[in-house]
Amino acid sequence: MTPAGDPRVPRRRDPATTPTSSEVPGIETPAGLTSGARAVIPGLTLAAVLAAVAMVIGHLVPVVGAPVVAVLGGIGISLLRAPSPPVRPGLRFSSKFVLQGSIVVLGTGLSLHQVFSTGVSSLPVLLGSLAVALAGAALLGRALSIDRDLRTLIGVGTGICGASAIAATDAVIAASEADVSYAISTIFTFNVIAVVTFPTLGHLIGLSPHSFGLWAGTAINDMSSVVAASSIFGHGATSYAVVVKLTRTLMIIPICLGLGVWRTRQFRSRHAGMGDSPKHIVRRVVPMFIAWFLLAVVLNSAGLVPSSWHGFLSGLAEVMITVALGAIGLSTNVKDIKQTGFKPLALGAILWILVAGTSLGLQAVSGSL
Repeated sequence: MTPAGDPRVPRRRDPATTPTSSEVPGIETPAGLTSGARAVIPGLTLAAVLAAVAMVIGHLVPVVGAPVVAVLGGIGISLLRAPSPPVRPGLRFSSKFVLQGSIVVLGTGLSLHQVFSTGVSSLPVLLGSLAVALAGAALLGRALSIDRDLRTLIGVGTGICGASAIAATDAVIAASEADVSYAISTIFTFNVIAVVTFPTLGHLIGLSPHSFGLWAGTAINDMSSVVAASSIFGHGATSYAVVVKLTRTLMIIPICLGLGVWRTRQFRSRHAGMGDSPKHIVRRVVPMFIAWFLLAVVLNSAGLVPSSWHGFLSGLAEVMITVALGAIGLSTNVKDIKQTGFKPLALGAILWILVAGTSLGLQAVSGSL
């Protein structure tokens, strides 16, 4: 067992111990808002510039996507030169508050009505593949001795929606930058493989456009890759794949709430007798962005978010996620990734195969194949 305090252990950003804005150097409370804003500008600017470059590259290579380019670019820059002290407050601000804000904005493009619009027949496939991903990540990840936070991130990234789900989950569990970067890189690897192989496999199996759309929507992670694969297969598969994928994205809500409750119980057990009220504990452990995310989804479901705003808000959410993930990449200690080894990549491969197989199997059982 690795001894406590060993410098080889990747640093975790535990929600119970992560400093608040008043405790982070250079990020002030409202009384010192001006100086706090000045302190975050250098790091926020660096992350924004990286995000702008990533958006251009992501537009040219949509299969990869801007968030993945940003986190990989950030890691590359950190390899050449570690972030200097003046930029660190802005990177911390971006990786936490910009990240949480991006998930809230993402909620304005989701609707609870989408669950019903996909049809009852698609839900068993969607929920079954999600359950396999989460259970497989927990059981296989433990068997492979993979860190708890990393296997959780790979599980939700595979089961829900890639980088967006990893970002939302990280905002709850506050994993290390290395874990987030490794999880996103793992998911990206199998997204690319899926785009290349799924259309050919779909035609060999003899899938209809509807069946392939359901397969792609439940077994491929990021939206850009879902669209790419279904478009290659045939235009008739794309629209259904997108709706299934959006419904799958809604699973962020119960997963984040469940993780928040679990972390709250852990914190209460660990700090029993310290005099904290349950209300105080919940506020410290469960981020308020979850409540704002839910509110955004409800407002959109009620038609209070004009449809003409959806394109802009979707683009804004992608920009914010790209900025946040760029900051995480810039803050990543590559030595931590090297120390983790190839086991997480093996876990990602196994989960990807299991989810793809489960999706096809459940379609066959339900008669929709």
